Amino acid sequence: MTRLPQIALLPDGKRLHLQDGPIDLVVEAKGRDADVSAAYQAAAERFTGLLDELCMELPELRSAANPKHNALKGVVARRMHAAVAPFAAGCFITPMAAVAGSVAEEILGAMLAAATLDRAYVNNGGDIALYLGDGEQFSVGLMDRPDRHGVMRTMTIDSDMPVRGIATSGRHGRSFSLGIADAVTVLARTASQADAAATVIANAVDLPDHPAILRVPASELQPDSDLGARLVTRDVGRLAEHEIEQALEAGAARARDLLMSGLIEGAALRLLGETRIVGATGDGAPAAHAFQGQTTDNTLLA
Repeated sequence: MTRLPQIALLPDGKRLHLQDGPIDLVVEAKGRDADVSAAYQAAAERFTGLLDELCMELPELRSAANPKHNALKGVVARRMHAAVAPFAAGCFITPMAAVAGSVAEEILGAMLAAATLDRAYVNNGGDIALYLGDGEQFSVGLMDRPDRHGVMRTMTIDSDMPVRGIATSGRHGRSFSLGIADAVTVLARTASQADAAATVIANAVDLPDHPAILRVPASELQPDSDLGARLVTRDVGRLAEHEIEQALEAGAARARDLLMSGLIEGAALRLLGETRIVGATGDGAPAAHAFQGQTTDNTLLA
C-alpha cells in the first residue's frame, strides 16, 4: 500500500507544500487559475509514492556511481545517476548527491506536462528546479550559511538565460560535506546538475590535515550514510586570511573546470565571511548577470 504524503496549500493560498519523510517541497506556479490548479494536482499525484520508488533502489543509490553504466530502473533514480556520472571517474560520489535536485525536476516536469504556465518553481530544501516563460524572471536570496537567516546577496534568473537549476551544498546543509565551505551555490541548466556540482565544489573548498578542522567518520554520525567511514567536517576553527583564500581558491578552481566543461553556469562560494564568485565574464553571461544585488564587504571575484 502506498503511503500518503502530506499535501496542502500554504496559508498564502498561492504555494503548495508537499512532504513525505525527508522530502519537503514548496511549489509555486504562475498562470491562469485553471492551469495552476491542474499543475498542483499533477504535482500531488506524481509526488505520491515517489519516496517509495527511491527506497526500492536505496542500496544502489548509496553506492559509488559507475561513470559508464547506469543500472538503476526508476526515472528519478536514473536522473540522479546521470547527474553525478560526469564526476564519478575522478572522485567518490553516489547518486544521492543529486537526490534533492532530481526530485524537484521530476515534480516540475509533471506540472509542465499537465498545464501551460507562465512561471513555476519547485524548491526542495533550497535546491530549486525552475520554469520561466518568455519575459519571466526568478529572484532568490543567497544565505551566508544555510542554517542561519539573513540574505547575503540576491540573484536574478531571466528567461533568456540557460539557468534552470539552483542548488546549495556545504558543511551546514542537510547532508554531510567533505569540505569546509559554509555554502556553495551553483547555477546550472538543471536542478539535478546543480545539486551534484554543488556537492563536488563544496568538497573541494578545503584545507587537508589542518589542525583547526574537526572531522569524523560519516558512519559515526549516521550509520547508513552513503559516505561510509569517509571523514566529514563537523567544525572549523580560526583560520588565517591566507588560509581562507587558499581554501576558496581550491573550490573556485574546481568550479572553473566545471564551467569550462559546460556542467555549470556559475557558482558562489562562501567561507567565514568571504565570498568567491565563479562565472563567465561579460554583461550577458549567466553568473555575471545573476549574482547581483546585496553584497558583503568582503567579496572576492574570480
